[in-house]
Amino acid sequence: MAPKLTNGDVDAAPLAQKKRIAVMTSGGDSPGMNGSVRAVVRTSIARGCEAYCVYEGYEGLVTGGDLIKKMEWEDVRGWLSEGGTLIGTARCMTFRERPGRLKAAKNMIQKGINALVIVGGDGSLTGADTFRGEWPGLLEELVQGKEITKEQQKTFQYLNIVGLVGSIDNDFADTDATIGCYSSLGRICEAVDYIDATAFSHQRAFVIEVMGRHCGWLALMASVSTGADFLFIPENPPDKDWEDQMCGIIGKHRKLGKRKTIVIVAEGAHDKDLQKISPITVKDLLSTRLKLDTRITTLGHVQRGGNACAYDRQLSTLQGVEAVNAVLDATPDTPSKFIAMIENKIVRNPLMEAVASTQAVAKAIEAKNYDEALKLRGPEFAEYYKAYMTTTATDQPELRLPKEKHMRIAIIHIGAPAGGMNSATRAAVAYCLSRGHTPIAIHNGFAGLVRHHGDKPLGSVRTVAWLDVEGWISRGGSEIGTNREVPSKVGLGETAECFSQYGFDALFLIGGFEAFTALSELRRSRKDYPAFRIPMMLLPATISNNVPGTEYSVGSDTCLNALISYCDAIKQSASASRRRIFVVETQGGRSGYIATMVYTPEEGIDLNMLARDINHLRESFATDQGQNRAGKLILNNEHASATYTTQVIADMIREESKGRFESRFAIPGHVQQGGTPSPMDRVRAVRLAVKCIQHLESYAGMSHQQIVDDELSMAVIGIKGASVVTGAMERLEREETNWKDRRPKDESWMRYKKTVDTLSGRPRVEGCCKECGREYK
Repeated sequence: MAPKLTNGDVDAAPLAQKKRIAVMTSGGDSPGMNGSVRAVVRTSIARGCEAYCVYEGYEGLVTGGDLIKKMEWEDVRGWLSEGGTLIGTARCMTFRERPGRLKAAKNMIQKGINALVIVGGDGSLTGADTFRGEWPGLLEELVQGKEITKEQQKTFQYLNIVGLVGSIDNDFADTDATIGCYSSLGRICEAVDYIDATAFSHQRAFVIEVMGRHCGWLALMASVSTGADFLFIPENPPDKDWEDQMCGIIGKHRKLGKRKTIVIVAEGAHDKDLQKISPITVKDLLSTRLKLDTRITTLGHVQRGGNACAYDRQLSTLQGVEAVNAVLDATPDTPSKFIAMIENKIVRNPLMEAVASTQAVAKAIEAKNYDEALKLRGPEFAEYYKAYMTTTATDQPELRLPKEKHMRIAIIHIGAPAGGMNSATRAAVAYCLSRGHTPIAIHNGFAGLVRHHGDKPLGSVRTVAWLDVEGWISRGGSEIGTNREVPSKVGLGETAECFSQYGFDALFLIGGFEAFTALSELRRSRKDYPAFRIPMMLLPATISNNVPGTEYSVGSDTCLNALISYCDAIKQSASASRRRIFVVETQGGRSGYIATMVYTPEEGIDLNMLARDINHLRESFATDQGQNRAGKLILNNEHASATYTTQVIADMIREESKGRFESRFAIPGHVQQGGTPSPMDRVRAVRLAVKCIQHLESYAGMSHQQIVDDELSMAVIGIKGASVVTGAMERLEREETNWKDRRPKDESWMRYKKTVDTLSGRPRVEGCCKECGREYK
């Protein structure tokens, strides 16, 4: 059921005049495209517009007729979780010629459509911009041919277009992520994780080919996510002696005791002379020179298929909403825009500038200007490449610091386990070793440090070698152990004595709000304990995503993926029986980030809220005309209310349904803490961990007083908006922390709450009677 909106809904955009907005998918399909279509359709309707879908891409636009279909609210129910594109995509040579675009213009005018959202790659988006540029001339030609009237020409004199980039290759410039890329990366990582196990068992080498004809993003991120031994990408091909270089690195790894070898090759890989490097070439080299039992695996189109991961569902939804807002904000003079993601922020960027930069990469590669190609991929790509090269092989003399700059860096996990903790630890250890530092793992948190550091034969404070952590990149949980006890619980004095005894020069903390609390206690105790006057850095890692100073915490994406897999399975049951509702309880402490959907601690629960929702459910089921996917889900945070628990809510819904529908409750519990970390949590853990150690090593050689005088000597790394930031602890404690509820004062995800409610059809408070909860008619 479509909601009745007031100003302030859907990102506080003003209500639109009646407008017809069409959405289409074009080019190669990618997971998440259906989420974009759903978001465009429902946001258009919620904003007072009419929504249309163009089936079969540009072919549908040229053919017209039934391939351009008006969409209603219920038509896109259940689309968010579907893979591929349900409205189809097809290559259309006809649209590339002006007569084809003339037909497309006529079909749009006949349907009354004057705005178009295109989900596709650079070719599809370039075609859309060309279409827009020719639009006045096309209409003039149609008038002269008496195929449209002068009045129609005047009414439809302007065409607004907005692009959404759907591409598993993540090959589009001026955005950090394209719709579908993380789902595809997930398929690759899952396959490599499986291959890794059999490679270890038989001491084999595997050469794995992944998609990426002109872009190495998938190959690079897969290498970072799986700890591959060597990598081939088109943007930065290996030197002429790459055979010796690869065999040297892999040979060293084998001599250190590594039992398996993984080499990842992008399908467009080549050497510096543009000569193709094939998986067969690599396999033959490993087999003959290193005498390794080597196999080739080409993943193929399995990378493109399947349901969208949590991130792609979020990305496609938020970008779809923003696309409609951009269409309605546009003027005839507004250049064509596409919706981009920079770090953690949705932005509108100029379309044709990004297309030009995207195409410039291929030209730079063709011209053998690889530095320019790497630069054009953007700073994030370059950072990940550098992080991979730094952490994949520890024996790199050119990276080592002078001996006087070497530090003893302690690493500790605090709080509940979160996916990516081990990935961050592995990266930190590898980076430390490559720079000459001594990485020291503190096992089982501060409790382990104080109570078990002197245990025999093995204490809790242990120097770490590269082989100790080499296989940790894909492991869930915490390999060095973690618990919730903070220094004040185990003794600040005893903690300081251990710091002094083991000569820690820096401390790297990985954890959630307990880790934040621990760092706060250590900061405030510096005046009493000189051992704490060392640089300390916190990498937020918690499924609750509730650490001040960041909008993203390592482990939150793994949790979301585990939860949506659980909910997809639950929703199948709900849909099969059609008139069934499941109330699912989520974790997350007193932060509602994981739930976001309905009941969160930030908003709480009251009887009026429940009455509104139950009445909405009654009306929704009453108007159900037998559609598929008619089951429903409600998410409830475990701490949203002490009174209205998940079971109580389910029971109330069942009681008030008057037999029209039934309800069940489900509690996934610790399943949400995840097993194998998601690719996003892995790659961000690696990147942020390297940045943390780089920050810590910048204090090498400084006196205790110099360190204390620098407010950033105790800091939290985070992602805020479009930037990676370092926040000083003292300021974060004072200005940004809600200590009572153990969360930031300003939670960034709360700005999406209205959007989520709107797209789900949930009625807002403003449109309902406060007494009975019913919507005003």
